[in-house]
Amino acid sequence: MTPDHDRSRSPAGRTTLPELLRGHRRAAGLTQAELASRAGVGVRTVRDLERGRSIRPQRTTVELLAGALALTGTSRAAFLAAARGVGAEPAPPDAISTTFAVSGNAASATAPTDPSVALPPPVALIGRERDLTELAGMLTAEHGPRLVSLVGLAGVGKTALATSVAHLVASAHPAGVAGVLVGEGSDGPDVLATSMSVLGVARLPELAARLAGRPALLVMDAVERAPGPVATTLHRLIGALPSLRVLVTGRHPVGLPGERVWPVAPLDVPPPEAEHSGLGSWPAVALFTARLAQVRREPPTPAELPALAALVRRVGGLPLAIELMAARGRLLDLPELLDRYGDRVLDLATPADGSAHPGWDAPEAPTSRVSPDTRAAAGVTLRDAVAFSYRLLASDERAALRQLAVFGNRWSVELAEEMLADEADRDGTVAIDPVPLLDRFVELGLLSVRGTGSFRFRLLDAVRDYAVEQAAGGGELTCIRRRHAEVITRLVARTASDLVGPRLSDAVHRLDEMSGDISSSLAHAATDDPLTALRLAACLTRWWRFRGRDVVGRQWLRRLLADPRTADADPFLRGWAALGVARLAAEHGAGAEELSTARAALDTFRQAGDVTGELEARNVLGTLLISVGQQEEAREQAEALLRLAARNGRTRDLAVAQNSLAWHEIRSGDLAAARRRLAAVDRLAVESGEQRLRVLGWANRAEVARLEGWYADAIDRGRRAIEVLAELGDPGRRRRVLGTVGLALAQAGRVAEATEVLTELRAGGVESLPARPTVPRQRSNDASLRSGGPEVGLCALIEGTLALHRGDRELAAEWFAAAADNAGQDRRDVVEALVGLAASTGDPAVLDRLDQACVESGIRLLPQESGLLYALVADRSGPAR
Repeated sequence: MTPDHDRSRSPAGRTTLPELLRGHRRAAGLTQAELASRAGVGVRTVRDLERGRSIRPQRTTVELLAGALALTGTSRAAFLAAARGVGAEPAPPDAISTTFAVSGNAASATAPTDPSVALPPPVALIGRERDLTELAGMLTAEHGPRLVSLVGLAGVGKTALATSVAHLVASAHPAGVAGVLVGEGSDGPDVLATSMSVLGVARLPELAARLAGRPALLVMDAVERAPGPVATTLHRLIGALPSLRVLVTGRHPVGLPGERVWPVAPLDVPPPEAEHSGLGSWPAVALFTARLAQVRREPPTPAELPALAALVRRVGGLPLAIELMAARGRLLDLPELLDRYGDRVLDLATPADGSAHPGWDAPEAPTSRVSPDTRAAAGVTLRDAVAFSYRLLASDERAALRQLAVFGNRWSVELAEEMLADEADRDGTVAIDPVPLLDRFVELGLLSVRGTGSFRFRLLDAVRDYAVEQAAGGGELTCIRRRHAEVITRLVARTASDLVGPRLSDAVHRLDEMSGDISSSLAHAATDDPLTALRLAACLTRWWRFRGRDVVGRQWLRRLLADPRTADADPFLRGWAALGVARLAAEHGAGAEELSTARAALDTFRQAGDVTGELEARNVLGTLLISVGQQEEAREQAEALLRLAARNGRTRDLAVAQNSLAWHEIRSGDLAAARRRLAAVDRLAVESGEQRLRVLGWANRAEVARLEGWYADAIDRGRRAIEVLAELGDPGRRRRVLGTVGLALAQAGRVAEATEVLTELRAGGVESLPARPTVPRQRSNDASLRSGGPEVGLCALIEGTLALHRGDRELAAEWFAAAADNAGQDRRDVVEALVGLAASTGDPAVLDRLDQACVESGIRLLPQESGLLYALVADRSGPAR
C-alpha cells in the first residue's frame, strides 16, 4: 500500500513537491543517489528538488522520477500536480517538521482493522535482538511507558532501531503508526500540526475522536533539533490521548515525566584475546563483513582477521563508523585500512550526500549559520557528531568527561570518584559523588554500562577520542595523565596484597580488566613521574609472572631502578623492585644475571628487620640458586625460610618452604621424604587459603609419582593441577607440569596422548617465551632442536623416551643428547636425559658426564635409573677389577 504522503501539508494547507518527493523516496527505501540512478537524472537534481531550490522542474524530469518511484493513480496525479505548482508554494526545506511515514486514512470514518505500516522498510539489524525484544515489550505492555526515548550518538543506529521496533509492534496499534522527522528551526505549532497531520487529522479534538481509545504509535526522529517544541507537543499529545504511545530518537531525552530512556549502545566488539575463528559471532564484526561484502566479492582472508578485529575495536562498535570504514574496503585491504585510519577514526566522514546513510543526523551547533548546502557539500565527520553531544554538557560535566576519557578500559564508580577528586584535596576529605555525572553521560549516550561487576563503565571510543583531543587542546592532558597514573598505582597497590592468599583469582582478574590502563599509566609515568612508575611496577611482579609477561616486567623494573630520579626512593621500595627483577629473571632462565640483585634485596630487608621482605627474598634467592646449580646453598635458604616462617607464625610461608624442600628431597633421591613434605604443603595451603600453593603441591606430587613409576597416578594428578593452573594463570608453572604429564605418558607407552602434549608444549613455548641460545649439539633437522629453554628440553626428553619405547635407540640418543645439552633445562631433567642417553648408546663416556652432573648438582640417581645403567656401569668397572 502506498503511503498517503498527501497528508503532509505546506503552511498554506497544500502539498508541496519537496515533501512528496522526499516522502515517496523514503517510503521506497531509496537514497537520493539511488533514486537518481533509477530515474536517469543527476543526484543534484533530486537534491535541489527536495530542498525546494528548483521551483519549476522540467516535466520530463518529474515523470522520470514518478516512474522510478512506481507511482500510480492518485499518487502520481498529485505528484505531477505539485510539480506544476498548482496552488503550491514551496516551503523552506528546514523550516518545519516533515513526515517520513504515515499510516491510517483520515478520510475514512472507520480505520482499517489491520492498518498497513508505511514506514520505511525495516533494515536487517545485527546485534540488536535484546533491544528489539525489550522495546517491543515496553510498547505493547498494558501498563508500559507512554514515552520511550532512544538516545545515543549520531550513527549508533537509533533511527534504524526505532523503525524496526515500530514495524514489530504495528499489529498492537490498530489506530495506526506514523512518523515525524523533526527539522531544524521547527517551532511548537509546526511540530504539533505535523504530528496531527501524519495521524490523519488537522486539530487535536479530531485526533481524539479518530483514535477512539484505540492504540496508536507516533515515531519522532531527531528530536534534538527542536527540543523545546518537541517537549511541548508531546506533553499535549500524551495528556490528551491516553491510547497514544510515542517512540522518539535523539541525542538526549525529551525530559518529560514518565519518560523511559533507552540508551542505544554501539555493537559488541571482540576482546583482544578472542579467537580469530570465532570473530563472526561478534555483532560489530558481522556488520563489518556484511557491509564489506557490498563493495568487494572476497570475504576477509585469514591474514586479514587480526586487522578486522582491531578495526571494529578501534571504532568502538559504532555502526556508522563500521559502515564508513567497510566502504573504504573497495580500494584497501583490511591491514591497509587499519594502518591508514586506525588513528583517524574521528576524521571518518559521511559522503557529501548525507542521505546515502539513512538515519545519520547531521549535528550542528544551535547557533550555526552554515547553510544546508554547505553542510551537504562538506559531509559530516564523527568528530562533528561527538561535538554536538559534547556541547550539550555543562562546563563541569565537560571537565569530568575529559578526565574520565583517560581510562582506556572499563572502570568503576570508585575509580571515577578518585579521578574526579579535587586536586587540592589529596586526602579525599571532600567526597565528590560521581553518580549524577555518570547518569548524565548515560542519558546522552556517551557512556557504556555493561556487565554486573564493579568495572562496568566505559566511554564510547569516539567520545573518548574527542575528549582526549579537547584535553590536549586545552593544555591539561599531561596533568590528567599524571593523575590517572596515581589513581591506577593506588588501585594496583590495594590489589597486590590479594595476589597472595584466597583472593588471588579475583585480584588477577581485576588487574586483567585494567591491563590497558596499567600499561598506559606505566608508560606515561616512566617519563613524567618515574617514582610513581616505580611504585606501580614494584606491585606488578606477581601479576606479570602469572600472565607470562616476565620479560617485559623485568625490563620495566630495571629501567626504573636505573633512572637517576629514583635513586633516592625509599630503600624498601627499591628493595621490592629489585626482588621483582630477580623473580622475573628466574621465569625465563636469566637467574644467574640477578643473583647479586636478590642478595642485595635480602640484605636490605634483613637489616631493616622486615620479615615479609626477608621471607620473599630468601624464597626468590633459593629459586635462583637452584637455576645456577648451587643446590646446597639453595637448601640452606629454604631451611632458613622455614625457621623464619615458623618463628613468626607465617603459615603460607611455611608451605612455601616445605614445597622448596620437597624438591631438594627429590634431588637427593628421598622420594618418601618428598611425599611427607608435600603432604604438609597441602595441609598448610588449606589452612592459609592459598589455592595456588596447594596446586603446586599437587604438581610436585605428580612428579614424585612419575619418578616412582606410578605413571597413571602422575598423569591424573598432573592434569588436575594443569586445569586449575589454567584458571589461576602462571603459564611457566603450567608448562612445567605439562612436561611432567608428557613424560609420564611417554613412559607409560601412551604415544598418541604424549604426542598431543608435545604439540601443546611447543605451541606454548613459541608464543610465550623469548628467544634463547641454540642448543650446542644438533643431530637433527627438527626445528624444536634449534631453540633453547626448559620447554625445548622437556620436549626433547619426551621425544627420546618415546623413541626408546619404540626401540629406535639411535633416534632416542639424538633426542636425549639435545635434552642434556639444553642450557635452560632443570638439573634433574638433565640427569634424566643423560641416563637415557647412556642407556641408548651404551657409551661409557656418557657415564662420566652423568657422574659430573650428579656431583655438581647433588642429585642422586633413583633405584630404577641405577638399574637401567647397571650393565653399563659394570662394563666400565670391569677392567679396573
